[in-house]
Amino acid sequence: MGIMRSQYQWQNIFKEQENSGLTIVGYCRQHQISTATFYACRKKLAVSQSAFIQAKITQQVKVFSNPEPICLNIGSAALTLPSTTPAPYLALLLREFI
Repeated sequence: MGIMRSQYQWQNIFKEQENSGLTIVGYCRQHQISTATFYACRKKLAVSQSAFIQAKITQQVKVFSNPEPICLNIGSAALTLPSTTPAPYLALLLREFI
């Protein structure tokens, strides 16, 4: 049975292969990894040859928003609802007015 590797270990292998300058076949041969396993794990982890980007969070940002209320004016009637009013409820209201 082969060596079991974690997702983190495979990501490091993919990064090492890319930085090595070797082809996938050459890298796998040198590190005694089956090329079929390499490709299968890469596909499973959805990592293309040059798509793996390691990101680092440098700052947390809080987003504040004050959404505008929903205002319905039909004829002389005016109705103001919170912006969080569910769409199905709005649809029911509009069907009653129209």
